[in-house]
Amino acid sequence: MKKIAFMTDSTAYLPPAFVKEHHITVIPLNLHWDGNNYRDGINITPREFYERLNKSNSIPTTSQPTYGEFEVIFKDLAKDHDAVMAVLISSGVSGTIDSALMAQKNLADLPIEVIDSKLTSAGLALLMKALVKARAEGSDTPALVDLANRIIADTATFFMVDTLKYLHKGGRIGGASRFLGGALDIKPILYLTQEGKIDALEKVRTKKKALQRLMDLAVEKANGKKSWTGIIHAQAPAEAQSIQQQLAQRLDAAEMDIYELSPTIGTHVGPGTLGIAIHNVVH
Repeated sequence: MKKIAFMTDSTAYLPPAFVKEHHITVIPLNLHWDGNNYRDGINITPREFYERLNKSNSIPTTSQPTYGEFEVIFKDLAKDHDAVMAVLISSGVSGTIDSALMAQKNLADLPIEVIDSKLTSAGLALLMKALVKARAEGSDTPALVDLANRIIADTATFFMVDTLKYLHKGGRIGGASRFLGGALDIKPILYLTQEGKIDALEKVRTKKKALQRLMDLAVEKANGKKSWTGIIHAQAPAEAQSIQQQLAQRLDAAEMDIYELSPTIGTHVGPGTLGIAIHNVVH
């Protein structure tokens, strides 16, 4: 059987035990904050990040890994694998894919697949879990690429932010900009488009109604079918658990785990963000 190496980036925020068990290489994104540089998930944890963000007068900036970092990893993985699959954060919100593609071009003689997930956070984590399962069952590279593309096309990600200021300052606000300056109790429901960009779906009054709407959207997406679901939160574990408990009663969920937003994504959406990623592709 051919050996296929998987890599993803730190925004998937997969559990460390899962990463280790399945030999997944994770490349970290970077944060730059008050003159210091941090590597997402390596020398700054979500807890440290959100505690500091709540007290800070400044908001960090983020950057993708360099193509040189990808080249080093690709070369290393290609030594003892027949193929390398890099499944990465949406090109609609990060330049990480650009770096990977440049490295792939420079290493054209190596068997490297670079996949733009059009996703991040729980959506990307769910995709990686499905690929790991399929690899263990013997799927080859073309079959894994096909599965990835089907899941990407089927995944819906809905979320709400406590405030639009982080998206606005980080330049990732997209179509949600029309909600800026609205009433304080307006909670916009945002989503990732098919191109993997952030856009506005609708606005709801009060956080309670927004959370209910998020769950309704997930149930509508599932449409009675078996689903794979991830609950997303930024410094809001109790509310994430409440969503999980309520959705468990409403979905035929093959899997429903909670994922904390990594610091690089948290930089752009801020504390209090809650969301749901869901797909129905059987694997």
